[in-house]
Amino acid sequence: MEVQVKLSFPAVRGRMGKRDYFVAMMKLSLVPKLFNFRDWAEFPPEQRAQRVLQKTRVPEICSYILENEDGYLFSSLTASFNCEPTFQPVGDFQDLGVLEIPFEANLVINDGQHRRAAIEEALKENSKLGDETISVVLFPWEDMDRMQQMFSDLNRTARTTSKSLNILYNHRDLMSQVTLALIERVDEFKGVVDKDRISLPLRSPKLFTLGAIYDATMAVLTTVSESDFDAKTDLAIEFWQEVAANIPEWRKVKAGDLKPYEVRQEFIHTHAVVLWAIGTMGQTLMSSYPGDWKELLKKLRAIDWRRTNKEWQGIAMSGTDVVNRRQSRTDTSSFLKLKFGLKLTASEERSLKGATDATSIMTNLKNLVQKVA
Repeated sequence: MEVQVKLSFPAVRGRMGKRDYFVAMMKLSLVPKLFNFRDWAEFPPEQRAQRVLQKTRVPEICSYILENEDGYLFSSLTASFNCEPTFQPVGDFQDLGVLEIPFEANLVINDGQHRRAAIEEALKENSKLGDETISVVLFPWEDMDRMQQMFSDLNRTARTTSKSLNILYNHRDLMSQVTLALIERVDEFKGVVDKDRISLPLRSPKLFTLGAIYDATMAVLTTVSESDFDAKTDLAIEFWQEVAANIPEWRKVKAGDLKPYEVRQEFIHTHAVVLWAIGTMGQTLMSSYPGDWKELLKKLRAIDWRRTNKEWQGIAMSGTDVVNRRQSRTDTSSFLKLKFGLKLTASEERSLKGATDATSIMTNLKNLVQKVA
């Protein structure tokens, strides 16, 4: 007589949407074995119970686990079981006990397939992780329609946190810590950086978003390590202090002479695309002129940052809108490099020529050079 192997898990029984379900604690070593991978790519969308696995996401999640073994955190996996489980209550607790399921049970993931795949890869690198546990929410299998509805319900109201909040709360990211330090120590940033939103409402009392300052600072520093954290923080503060000293409108906001929304409506130098371009240009400027970059930054004063300046069309603006696409960032950075007399790469030149009239750029550049001289 064949003996059926069963697995036992500490679990809680609950009821939701008129269905009984279980929340079980499972060791990570069992996750790849119990939750078999299903390649949904071979099915048309209407026959899938899940999105297609994006394999490029798995190494990122795996690295997160391995690099933060003392503090990584996952939400529960959600799965459906197509078997007859046994639940044994403990003592007087009717909904707290031990859940038993056959080892051969068919468990289909409704939410968490990328976490499951990353756990499998992480175990290959460090098998000791297998003794750690993850919570799994288990619902009874019904049919494909129910599976698809569960996937929709689990994901329809899910929203990612804003980039600014991710920066504010990510204590592992050294670049985040540099950014948080400089917005408190650069006078023109203090009190006017929105640490929550990814974009600013029309009448916002803030001038910048934290995400925009973060990206721009990363463009300046490129990398930060434990060994150079203090030096890089000081450099970032020094750079942005010099930039602020040469953009009068930022100081006028700090002095109370201008309202933040007035500056944002008339000028483009508070927008993410321009801040990133200033950071990228600044990194090149400091590398090319390590002893003179502060003096050279005074050229920022000669740039017409007004939205009505036609030079920005096709580069940082399209009509009346400031554009924050990757290509717009690159072209705006190249444009500023030209203004500062810095050499462009062949690809930067081609992209900039395609974005706007190169002849007008060169004419304005000559006028600028004469004005500064």
